[in-house]
Amino acid sequence: MWTSIKTLYHRLGSPKWFYILTGRWLPWILVVSLALLVTGSIWGLAIAPQDFQQGHSFRIIYIHVPAAFLAQSIYVMMAISGVVLLVWKIKMTDIIATALVPIGATMTFISLVTGAIWGVPTWGTWWMWDARLTSMLILFFLYLGMIALRLAVKPQETAAKACALMAIVGVVNIPIIKYSVDWWYTLHQPATFRIVGGASSSMPASMALPLLVMVLGFYCFLAWVVIVHARALILQREGQTGWVKELMKEKS
Repeated sequence: MWTSIKTLYHRLGSPKWFYILTGRWLPWILVVSLALLVTGSIWGLAIAPQDFQQGHSFRIIYIHVPAAFLAQSIYVMMAISGVVLLVWKIKMTDIIATALVPIGATMTFISLVTGAIWGVPTWGTWWMWDARLTSMLILFFLYLGMIALRLAVKPQETAAKACALMAIVGVVNIPIIKYSVDWWYTLHQPATFRIVGGASSSMPASMALPLLVMVLGFYCFLAWVVIVHARALILQREGQTGWVKELMKEKS
């Protein structure tokens, strides 16, 4: 089993084998992600009971929390990819990191917007310079900076190293986001849901289970989008290689 996992790891590190293998996975990942997202949306928005304090306004949690999870997870993935690129020079890690950046920026934006909408009935305002909100805004700027750096720096190899360093340095913001509600006085509520350890006691199973389904659906959809984007980048970057030319001939 270990040999099979090691072989798969080395193959996924090759642009050619990554393209071939993931092409078989895409339909299944899409079906699973759509099933989870549809189930979670209906369950959370229509079936789950309303909150005894916030009423139906709490239902935005089924978009806000998964988006916030992905926003932070994606940046950690980028930092790990940066370490692998700088240490082991595996170019697939840069392709994956490049594919992750716009998704991370989008998820951070969704998290900020849904948090602001949620804040109106909860706090009476769209925005507060709260520790959690401010650190999430910094994360959004980090993503935008990564996109700008990728576009501004040439050649591609230099841009990849610069973005890797930025991801590694910027990852210090992730624990600040996670623990800001514990370290400082903040309006933002403490975590009511955790992937590790399940839901907290303040969130009943009737609300937590559809949220778990939505989180899993978001992560599956992330995998699908990253693979699609990465495959497009592989064709773009490996366009002069023999296997890509042969592939284009077969498709034409």
